[in-house]
Formats: sequence, structure tokens, C-alpha cells
Amino acid sequence: MQEILSNAFLGYWTPQELATNLNVFLNILGALALGLMVGYERSYRGRAAGMRTYGLVCMSACALTVIAGYPQYWYGGHLSTHETAVDAGRIIQGITTGIGFLGAGVIMRDGLSISGLTTAASIWSVSAIGILVGVGFYGAAITVAVLATILMIWGGRLEALLPARHALAVTLQIQHPVDMTEHEIDSLIRSQGYELAKGSFSIQQQEGCTEWRFVAVSLGKRRGGSLVKLGRKLRNAEGIQSFQIVHARN
Repeated sequence: MQEILSNAFLGYWTPQELATNLNVFLNILGALALGLMVGYERSYRGRAAGMRTYGLVCMSACALTVIAGYPQYWYGGHLSTHETAVDAGRIIQGITTGIGFLGAGVIMRDGLSISGLTTAASIWSVSAIGILVGVGFYGAAITVAVLATILMIWGGRLEALLPARHALAVTLQIQHPVDMTEHEIDSLIRSQGYELAKGSFSIQQQEGCTEWRFVAVSLGKRRGGSLVKLGRKLRNAEGIQSFQIVHARN
């Protein structure tokens, strides 16, 4: 009995097993380095998901993928080939599905403003990097990691060079008996370089006032006035009891 247990234990330390473990370790280490590289940009910008999150996701995705390539060495090589048959595609599918739930956790919505989409997309991308490392496509993994990092660092600068129209999420509380129309509100914000985004209206009747929620889009990249100027205009408008203006991020 003791000899059987000894042979079973030694099966985990054969030269083949050690060589496989070393290869898996190097893959995991490489995936961790790439994940940390991509995650640094999020840490630099003060996001909740930073280097540790990205490193863990990339490393874990790689670990789950790379072991699918060595089923013959599972459990010290004591199982038959039939018992260790693995469908790597199902493992990859499970990883991408699980990362989708993690990405959904960093997306936040505050009224008409949505944030966290870039972080969620980059977490999903870093899991793909780990999978690429796990299946041995090292060049592709490095390429995706470098491109993702460049896009996240300098993508905002590229957007700043292109024509764009920024949006604001506006909430107005109009006191009774004043009854403003959509045309009057449009004229009010057009004087500050904005226009109403069609289809973004939400009207709610409250006690003593009517609440309007909508998105205001700048008429041009440099035509939209500052939030301070728009706030002053709304504060001095007749019938507006209170208001809230935030950038409609997405």
C-alpha cells in the first residue's frame, strides 16, 4: 500500500511533469506581465480596476487555457487519454462568459450618464490576451497588449483631434404654474451653443413642479459653452426651480 502511494506521489515529480510545470509557469508569468502593462493605464487614471485586477484576469485566463494543452499530465499522469480528453474551445468560452460578468460589475449608470465601458471592454480584452498566451500565440498576445495600451493611453488624444460634439445630461425642475415647452427649452440652451438630442426626453410630474430630463448636445466642438455659463443661464430663467448638469459620459 505504501509503495502504491509513493509511486502515485512521485508521478507528480517526474522530469516530464516538471518540464510541463515550468512551461505553464513561464506562460503565466508572461501573461501577468502583459496584464500589468495594460492595467497600468487604468491605475494611472485612478480607476477602480487597476494593475492588480488586470494582472489577475490575464494570468488566470492564461492558466485555465494553457493547462488544456497538457491533459496527459493532469493528476500526475495517472488518468487515461480518454479520461483526460479536453475541449479547449469550451474552456475559452467559459472564460469569456465569466469575464463578461466581471466587466458588467464596473459599468455604472447615473441618470443619463454611463461610465466604466472602457474599463469593462479592456478587462475583456486582457482576458483574450491571457488566452492567446495560453494557446501559444505569443506574438499575437504581445501585439494585442501593446495596441490595447496605446489605444487606452492615446485614444483620448486622437478623439480630441477629430470633430466631435460633447453631450450634457440636464435635469430641470420647473415650478408650477409655469409650463415651458420643448421649443422654449431648446431656444434657451441654443443660446449657449447646445441643442436638444431628439428622443432623450423624460418628463416626470412631481408635487409642485415638473421634472424634465434630457441630453443637450453641443452645436460644434468649440461652440458649446461651459457648464458654468449654462448653469447661470438656467438659474436666471423664469420658472426653473432647480437644475442639475453633468457630462453625459458613455
